[in-house]
Order: sequence, then structure tokens, then C-alpha cells
Amino acid sequence: MASADIVEIINVINLYPVAVDTRRWELFDLIFTPDAETSFGGPAAWTDLASLKRDFAAIHEPFEATLHFISNHQVVVDGDDASCISYVRGQFIRDVGEGGNMFESTGWYDDQLVRTPAGWRIGRRNCRSVWAGGNPRVLNTQPGVTGEQKMDSLAREARNDSVRHLHALAGR
Repeated sequence: MASADIVEIINVINLYPVAVDTRRWELFDLIFTPDAETSFGGPAAWTDLASLKRDFAAIHEPFEATLHFISNHQVVVDGDDASCISYVRGQFIRDVGEGGNMFESTGWYDDQLVRTPAGWRIGRRNCRSVWAGGNPRVLNTQPGVTGEQKMDSLAREARNDSVRHLHALAGR
């Protein structure tokens, strides 16, 4: 059973880039719980799926294209709860006149999932950036959305005990 759960969880995690890059926000219903708490490293955070979908639609509308690559999934299943850490690379393309038309960043997702009657869903996501390059102006699609990001080392965050997935690995 755990092996089937892990496959389903990885599939849910991998549906996220399909939803974002195709701008099919209704797919978020297959990824997140209605009360999902999400943070993508900037000042904004969301505590419900409806506002996440609304805001992500507005934030992503100006991009000509985005591409998200998720890899290195590590999953822990504990009954109807699960944890997954995965690495992410995102590319954002938009003509802003000068400085280049692409911004990219790498980081990780620290996801807490719950089994629902409809399958596994992310109930909590923390995304942190490790590296960014390109033109940060490309990300300035909405007030408060900028390419200026705090860079978080996974090792430093682990030392600070702020990676929830490590708690699942340790059985806490």
C-alpha cells in the first residue's frame, strides 16, 4: 500500500507544474486541499485554495511562458498523512524591454499531504529558493511580486529545524 501511496503522491506533486505552466487553475483542486496553507518564499502566503487560484491566475497572466521542473522526490507516508520534499527549478519568460526576458530560480518544496476521499492532496506547502538568475524584473507582474528573493540554503534551514519533511523522516 505504501508504494502505491508514494506513486500517487509523486503524481500529485508533479501535477503542479502542469497546472501552472498550462494555466489550468482548476487542476489545483486535484493538488491542494481547500484550506491549503502555501508559501512560496516571498511576503505573500495563502491559507485557502480559492485565493491561491485567483492570485496565481493574476500573477502568471503576464508571462509568455513558464516551465517548472520538479525532481528528487523523497516521500514519507504515515497512515493518512504524508510528507514530501522535492527540488524545483522554475523559468519565467516575459518581455520587459531591457535586461533580458527570462528569470529562473531553483529551490525546494517541503509539502505536507493528507489522504482525502478523492486521493492525496497537499495541505501545506513551503517553497524556498536557493539560487536565482536572469532578469528579476520579469517577475514583477503584480504589486509586491518581485524577483528579489531571500535565498535559503537547505542545509541552513535543516540546522534551524524548519524543514518539516525532516520531522517526518525522524518520526516526529
